[in-house]
Amino acid sequence: MRIIPAIDIIDGKCVRLSKGDYTTKKIYNEHPLEVAKQFEAHGIRYLHLVDLDGAKSKHIVNHRTLEEIATKTSLSIDFGGGLKTDEDVKIAFNSGASQITGGSIAVKDPQLFLEWLRLYGDQRVILGADALNEQIAINGWQEASGEEVVPFIQKYNTEGIRYVICTDISKDGMLAGPSFSLYRKILAATPQIQLIASGGISTFDDLPKLSEIGCEGAILGKAIYEGRITLSQLETYLQC
Repeated sequence: MRIIPAIDIIDGKCVRLSKGDYTTKKIYNEHPLEVAKQFEAHGIRYLHLVDLDGAKSKHIVNHRTLEEIATKTSLSIDFGGGLKTDEDVKIAFNSGASQITGGSIAVKDPQLFLEWLRLYGDQRVILGADALNEQIAINGWQEASGEEVVPFIQKYNTEGIRYVICTDISKDGMLAGPSFSLYRKILAATPQIQLIASGGISTFDDLPKLSEIGCEGAILGKAIYEGRITLSQLETYLQC
């Protein structure tokens, strides 16, 4: 299973929120490149970079941070947050993203999202399925969409989506364990997808459990920043 640390960006700084609430912002490092280099030094190859300013502003904002990390590390970066137009996506890829994640856009403008999928391919476009009570939430998790998460993923799976990041918002940043039952439900309904689990991972023991149920990747955030899971533990896991 791929290990994918997350760096969330507000005002160019590495932060974490709880349940997507911007008022809970905690700054962990003012220089995201330093954090990315620490990940790389411990054998990590992937990064989930989220433009929280972009998610709130509904257009890409922190592409300079993306460009800096992409040019000064060898990390393969999945970038999300505020990608609403063709131009946003071009900026993300031109700034060094290996993949982009579309969540709100897949709800608000599915035709545009499918155009990106067809233009860039299923290896480079990820579906973001962020859910609260199994309902898709959009616009930086500030708005309920009314769509149920499992049918939402099934619909895009039939359109050719391969990679899906699913965050259980109620778990995000809470260090209370991931939503194993939700991930089992998704994989039972759409076994063809490559499911990346996000939200709630709090101990190292969560990782083999997610791998066992079939998750292709796991995104870790606060557990790393709060020292619940060490980079040395992740390095050892990746060497196994």
